[in-house]
Amino acid sequence: MGERERLAQLAPDFSSEEGFNAQLIDLRFRALREHLPEGARVLELGSADGRMTRLLREHASSLTAVDGSDDYCRVVAERFPDVEVVCALFEDYAPDEPFEVVLMAHILEHVDRPVDLLARVRQTMLAPGGRVILSVPNANSLHRQAGVMMGLLERTTQLNEADLRIGHRRVYTREHLVADVLAAGLRPVHVGGVFLKAVSNDQIDRHWPPELVEAYYLLGFSYPELCAELLVVAEG
Repeated sequence: MGERERLAQLAPDFSSEEGFNAQLIDLRFRALREHLPEGARVLELGSADGRMTRLLREHASSLTAVDGSDDYCRVVAERFPDVEVVCALFEDYAPDEPFEVVLMAHILEHVDRPVDLLARVRQTMLAPGGRVILSVPNANSLHRQAGVMMGLLERTTQLNEADLRIGHRRVYTREHLVADVLAAGLRPVHVGGVFLKAVSNDQIDRHWPPELVEAYYLLGFSYPELCAELLVVAEG
């Protein structure tokens, strides 16, 4: 099966408009916002159905969104006519001009050769002095460590049923992610986390009021190594 066909099969299992996953995208943007220069030319690799795209376009001078799913590209193009939408595999995309910011939110856990992709981003997509903003699920998050203690996982880096359903090929530790960034010739300037997640998305949806979600978002800045997501900002 080719990669485009694989993406077409996976796309229906993801929605950024439902449940805590939608809130987490908004929280992710809040965390990365301080690393996003106002008025920059921004490339979003992996727009999915456009929830992050909507937030990015309010701060970028221009925004290009690239995704390998025909369905996602069609949705984003219809929602945001001012965004340039390119339907392509990231490994095949070659922009006419480089970008000041390249955002890769929840991309590296999906692709076959993450270091090669990061190197390609540095060489062909990133302007001199620009930055790459990366986020991935954190293998050592509080809730995955609890899963090991409960016998639901053998180890924190194990791919669980949910990981496999949405096409994850790996779950990153902090050390693994930084090592891949360095191997691609990028220099990390910030390594942090997003949202201290103690329980599952479904439990948060059913039981957590907004005030508790906000408290655990803020606590995440004190315990980044335990957060649901890792956030790395790197320069070429």
